[in-house]
Amino acid sequence: MAREIREDRLPPLSLLDIPPPDDGVAGGKLAISDNNTTGRFLKQEFSLDVVQSATPDSLVAEVAKRVDEGIAYVVADVSADTLLKMADAIKGKDAIIFNASAPDEVLREEQCRVNVKHTLPSRSMLTDALGQYMAWKQWRNWLLIVGPSKEDAAYADAIRRTAKRFGHKIVEERKFNYDPGSRRSDGGFEQIQQQIPGFMQGAPEHDVVVVADEGELFGDYFPYRTWTARPVIGTAGLFATSWHPAIELWGGTQFQNRFKRLAGRSMRALDYNVWMAVRSVGEAATRKATGDAKTLIAYMRSPEFELAAFKGQKLTYRAWNGQLRQPVLLVTAKIHVTVSPQPGFLHQFTELDTLGVDKPESKCTAFK
Repeated sequence: MAREIREDRLPPLSLLDIPPPDDGVAGGKLAISDNNTTGRFLKQEFSLDVVQSATPDSLVAEVAKRVDEGIAYVVADVSADTLLKMADAIKGKDAIIFNASAPDEVLREEQCRVNVKHTLPSRSMLTDALGQYMAWKQWRNWLLIVGPSKEDAAYADAIRRTAKRFGHKIVEERKFNYDPGSRRSDGGFEQIQQQIPGFMQGAPEHDVVVVADEGELFGDYFPYRTWTARPVIGTAGLFATSWHPAIELWGGTQFQNRFKRLAGRSMRALDYNVWMAVRSVGEAATRKATGDAKTLIAYMRSPEFELAAFKGQKLTYRAWNGQLRQPVLLVTAKIHVTVSPQPGFLHQFTELDTLGVDKPESKCTAFK
């Protein structure tokens, strides 16, 4: 597993959201255990090695070196730019990268790579999951609040696409500039209690407030502080995710308990994304009864490949961009609210393709 240590990241707003040191790695360890449980009957053995660096170029060089030495499967917790460098560094080799943490649409579209698969949902999959539920609820009028970072802008772009796709209306957009320097000061909540309602005052009539704050630096200030009493969705309040520690459906309780015994904590979304990546390799090895990388990579690209992942149905990779099809969970901090695709959203092949960029819309040409 390749991890990029991004030291420029600010800590999340809540102390409860600070990621554990083994975020993602613990999910990989559970998947290795699951792979070996089945693999021992086929005389197969799996192991996980972690490579991490705060310098992208050195991380890319180390991954390329490991691939040259025979490593065929790389699970990446890196930025979009580093992922592209990594994919290009091992181009043409019998190796594949699983993107576990970068939701950027461009990685699945204009800058897609045939040697990259994506186990986490894209931004458009996440926002489409919310958009479908808002359509089901008939909450059509949205007030969009956008943070100043490029990731916030990318999420806002996905929200605009979703609104257009499902017939919602963004009644107004507002830019929220935050000062992270004073947010932990004594009495800070009193300033926020006055700032947020003032910021929200005078907005057009709306059904929900949509927050675009991927860094989790201000979004959690908005619930219960808006000028008009309205639900908050997006990256705060009700949000979309691949996994949540409160999931009990589809065998989730047993899955969560096994993870807690291994890691001593609850499973996070990154853990789950890494688990799916490592399990993809294990599932392919079991089905094909071989350890040959070329054979397994070809099988994972085929329509015959399926992955059971505690979501009520088999998951598959999209043949046109390497994205893992999956139901997307809509949750709050403590509970699972619903799951998309929502009832009534139909598709000629699979309802899972109502989430995100569908094949006729795709700009990815690497897989053709």
